[in-house]
Amino acid sequence: MSQNVDVNVRPKPDDELVAIAEYVSAFEVESTEALSTARNCLLDTLGCGFLALRFPECAKMLGPHVAGTVVPNGSRVPGTSYVLDPVKAAWDIGCMVRWLDFNDTWLAAEWGHPSDNLGGILAVTDYLARQSGSSRLTMRDVLVAMIKAHEIQGCLALENSFNRVGLDHVLLVRVATAAVVTGLLGGSKDQITDVLSHAFIDGSSLRTYRHSPNAGPRKSWAAGDATSRGVQLALFVMKGEMGYPSALSAPQWGFYDVNFKGHQFAFQRPYGSYVMENVLFKISYPAEFHAQTAVEAACRLHNEVAPRLDSIERIELTTHESAIRIISKSGELNNPADRDHCLQYMTAIGLLKGNLIAEDYEDDVAADPRVDRLRELMIVSEDARFSREYHEPDKRSIANTVQVFFNDGTSTESVTVEYPLGHRRRRAEGIPELEAKFRANLATCFPASRIAAIEDVVFDQAKLEALPVAQFVDLFV
Repeated sequence: MSQNVDVNVRPKPDDELVAIAEYVSAFEVESTEALSTARNCLLDTLGCGFLALRFPECAKMLGPHVAGTVVPNGSRVPGTSYVLDPVKAAWDIGCMVRWLDFNDTWLAAEWGHPSDNLGGILAVTDYLARQSGSSRLTMRDVLVAMIKAHEIQGCLALENSFNRVGLDHVLLVRVATAAVVTGLLGGSKDQITDVLSHAFIDGSSLRTYRHSPNAGPRKSWAAGDATSRGVQLALFVMKGEMGYPSALSAPQWGFYDVNFKGHQFAFQRPYGSYVMENVLFKISYPAEFHAQTAVEAACRLHNEVAPRLDSIERIELTTHESAIRIISKSGELNNPADRDHCLQYMTAIGLLKGNLIAEDYEDDVAADPRVDRLRELMIVSEDARFSREYHEPDKRSIANTVQVFFNDGTSTESVTVEYPLGHRRRRAEGIPELEAKFRANLATCFPASRIAAIEDVVFDQAKLEALPVAQFVDLFV
């Protein structure tokens, strides 16, 4: 036989795709901790979106592509009056919740923000409720979908670093959204497998817009773009679009060979509810997560340092390898997105103000000459223990140390913060603060009477789980 032909035998689907499809279609969530954490995650994620609506650069990205378009029985975008098709609604919700870099995160071999998937989950469940006029879908369905999306994204990230081959982590948002949304739409295990193949075939955006010297606001809407694409792929497959069984493993043309240097994915654990139970909330500061503890340490030193700014000789900032690789930079910072990914900038604001809020990334704050002067005085170094314990499963610390030295030979204490307030190890301390953050974010969008109606539902686990999705979303319109 001639060797100049391909053997056109369609293989079985890649095991990695099937495992996710089986998880989405068959796994029963029984963990009360996961469900409770998912409720807190839902509130925090929406609250981040409401706060972002105050920023014109975010608000201008929202709404229909053609002004004035209204989709009958479409998806609502919380905090706005928009009624959109579920693909654009997913984009808008995802954009809102990600804009300020204030929603939860997951740090492993790869990092990301699993609550970005709420864009697709909420848009599709609301759309289904409006289309059918049914109360079949409740907020428990939303919480379960969030748990599964967190788990898919987080477990893929535990042992596999996409950013080290130049791919942005929003790929995992598209994958997780596509899988759980297809399940919500009534897709079978085979259809979920099919949509996963499409999600990986799409490849991924590059990380160019997250790193010096190109950091910019695309990083604030990239996840919205990814979750909306997951919805679009799910709708395609539910219309009968075929899948591609060896999307990962196909020699030369598959994801592994094209995008992952030929390496297959490695897995640390089976899919369950681990990621939601261990997710990292951003409670105190709208800051890239590797800097959370640095800002907290800086804020602790504020009272001592602020009166002596002109006497500072140097500032020693000891951190972990991931922070150095991702957010340690010098030179001019060109926009808010550039600043919220600069370790030195965020630490400087903490020292100057004793706090860090979203407005501190805007041009008027950045124009304060004291900010750049403090940045120039910073010496950043790695602590090998910090880097090692960042990766240890039983610790997953995100440690930073800040110490300030003065011209007269004196210094502040060396302040080390091993775990940020949103870490599972500080959950008891953090949840009351998370709820306070949600209340404050609600107040940026809604009157007191509406806030009271919202709080009556959302802080009661059983009441929230039983609420039909459409009624929940109507609270925020």
